[in-house]
Amino acid sequence: MLDPKFKGLGTKAVHAAQAPDPQTGSRAVPIHQTTSYVFRDTDHAANLFSLKELGHIYTRLNNPTNDVLEGRIASMDGGVAALAHSSGQAAITDAILNICGAGDHMISVNQLYGGTYNLFHYTLPKLGIEVSFVDADNPDEYKNAIKENTKLIYGESLGNPRLNIFPYDKIVPIAQEAGIPVIIDNTALTPYLHRPIEWGANVVVYSTTKYLGGHGTSIGGVVVDGGNFNWGNGKFPGFTEPDESYHGLVHWDAFQSFPPAGGANLAYILKMRLQLMRDIGAAPSPMNSWLKLQGIETLHLRMLRHCENAMKVANYLNDHAKVAWTNYPGLPLSPYHQDARKYLSYGFGALVGFGIKGGVEAGKTFIEGLELHSHLANIGDAKSLAIHPATTTHSQLTPEEQVASGVTEDFVRLSVGIEDIDDIILDIESALEKV
Repeated sequence: MLDPKFKGLGTKAVHAAQAPDPQTGSRAVPIHQTTSYVFRDTDHAANLFSLKELGHIYTRLNNPTNDVLEGRIASMDGGVAALAHSSGQAAITDAILNICGAGDHMISVNQLYGGTYNLFHYTLPKLGIEVSFVDADNPDEYKNAIKENTKLIYGESLGNPRLNIFPYDKIVPIAQEAGIPVIIDNTALTPYLHRPIEWGANVVVYSTTKYLGGHGTSIGGVVVDGGNFNWGNGKFPGFTEPDESYHGLVHWDAFQSFPPAGGANLAYILKMRLQLMRDIGAAPSPMNSWLKLQGIETLHLRMLRHCENAMKVANYLNDHAKVAWTNYPGLPLSPYHQDARKYLSYGFGALVGFGIKGGVEAGKTFIEGLELHSHLANIGDAKSLAIHPATTTHSQLTPEEQVASGVTEDFVRLSVGIEDIDDIILDIESALEKV
């Protein structure tokens, strides 16, 4: 629907995967707030259920509004297809369960969003999936952790909250040698600042709740399929053995070169849709998908302002007498600055971390002294946000786990918004004066 000659990410954010509505001429994406769709006749219904024809059956499986969201994000990321979910956590869970089952093993970085760490550390083992945690900065730990039953390596492009950059050039070759995929959470950077598939990742996940939506109005997630992995290499029987729930369908044979999609490798994303979305049903509301699309249309404008403001906040904090340390990949002193310059486009993200002198009590005083910044458990709003992770998002972790993930008692995380920078810094300055 968007001519391939138009390559700009801003253009894709506004136009990809959508044409004016053929019935009404509506330029905006319609909200298809429906549960189900009328079949033309019995043959049409049978063809849809047998995958002989593509179309809509039930909104848990697909929906025209959700379709646009999926296609738009896949286009921006350079993937072949995507599957929208009801939350980022649901997207991460399905991305793992699509290739892992009881008795399997996966590798994840330690430096994770707290909710993801809990999913991997507590819930997945209850399902029989073993997770080994490694230091994102130590390639030897990845290599040494690989077992015969290892199915994937998982990381975050920008670690939340450590703000480390995933070392693709060191880790992707290890995964390729082992014949396993790399799954990357790109929530904190968005496809505007960074596209993991271009650096060798095979699957990308997002919480669309954050910057893609951008306005704190609705929960959502998405999984993007890079279409660049050989799921028929013998390590993934779920793709190469008959699926008895689909009359013996072999997903790799059916979808490794799927004619309706121009021969694209859609095995991963269609298996997820046909099995996990069908059976677990973590489908998004069409209304929420529509809200995400409104956010994505201005993503390229907002991210530039986010990054510009965050850079100025980081420089301000780095020079402040009451700040013990400042963490932002845009600062030359950051150990991840060179990797950030290598892998990121247009900016270094909107998350800024710093250590406030005085520890926990000083952190509380600072948080409570803010007026413009909202104190809440989220990132990615147009509004500036602040939180003390050790007592909130990462409070379920042990002290040792907190340190491994990049959380210390003095750590404050800012999600810098798009307000006027003078007002953002004035608010931070006023709160620091109270410490």
